[in-house]
Amino acid sequence: QVQLVESGGGLVQPGGSLRLSCAASGSIISINAMGWYRQAPGKERELVAIVTSAGTTNYADSVKGRFTISRDNAKNTVTLQMNSLKPEDTAVYYCNAHLITFRDYWGQGTQVTVSS
Repeated sequence: QVQLVESGGGLVQPGGSLRLSCAASGSIISINAMGWYRQAPGKERELVAIVTSAGTTNYADSVKGRFTISRDNAKNTVTLQMNSLKPEDTAVYYCNAHLITFRDYWGQGTQVTVSS
């Protein structure tokens, strides 16, 4: 009932920046929180950042001070601004919507590659 469309992934040099966007459609009134997860080769999917409908945010320790998550409720969009990117940030990034029914929806994933 919720569809997520991601954009903004790509290739960037270390120290550079990227901005990921995720637009939600469908039963958006049921969304309690939205966030970004990532999965690197050989690793499990991990939380990057999350923002609730009330505007509270949480970040993985590895990205604190570098990444900023924001949510535009009017546009049903969540954005992840990634600065000072490191090679270890390379991963497939997935948009997530957590519904009040406890069900999670996921975007298709967008590749972020940090390399010189």
